[in-house]
Amino acid sequence: MARYTEANCKLCRREGEKLFLKGNRCLSEKCAFDRRGYAPGQHGQNMRRKVSEYGHQLREKQKVRRIYGILERQFHNYFEAAEQKKGITGENLLQMLECRLDNVVFRLGFAPSRKSARQLIRHRHFIINGHIVDIPSYSVKRNDVIKVKEKSKALDIIHIALKESRGEEIPWLRLNKASLEGELLEFPKREEIMIPVQEQLIVELYSK
Repeated sequence: MARYTEANCKLCRREGEKLFLKGNRCLSEKCAFDRRGYAPGQHGQNMRRKVSEYGHQLREKQKVRRIYGILERQFHNYFEAAEQKKGITGENLLQMLECRLDNVVFRLGFAPSRKSARQLIRHRHFIINGHIVDIPSYSVKRNDVIKVKEKSKALDIIHIALKESRGEEIPWLRLNKASLEGELLEFPKREEIMIPVQEQLIVELYSK
């Protein structure tokens, strides 16, 4: 299976903003973006190009792809599915990405980043409605209950992630820290999806 294997910090530097791909490390003094907040590469510090309309649209698409850790083909499939659903295409797209299992696990605070959440899911540490699910792209549905498997409740990475989580209130999720379980109460609305992107630019890009 194809996956991104380069340094995650390069992605933040390329987009010119923090994408929080390494969890709380991005909030510490070790953050590479804080130390080198320019584009990676030999000429990164000297890049002063005027960005075209297409360039802005492309950057928004790349930003969303990198935040959720999705490759190009998979992202395009999500866009096509969002276009076929009723409602606003851009909002449908973000809603579908937010309901991926790896993102829900991250939002609940069971993992420090989406990348770590994917690894935990592939190692079969989570149960949905009584069944083990090891597919990070699994689409979580309303009222689905996500639990940490009984044998996995002692994992340090889960407890550390919960302890260090930024305490964000996610109105569309319910979290029970004592039993290490969460539930998708409803599909998120656009104002509840706290990522700094202009999804309409992505729709314009794919509409050309």
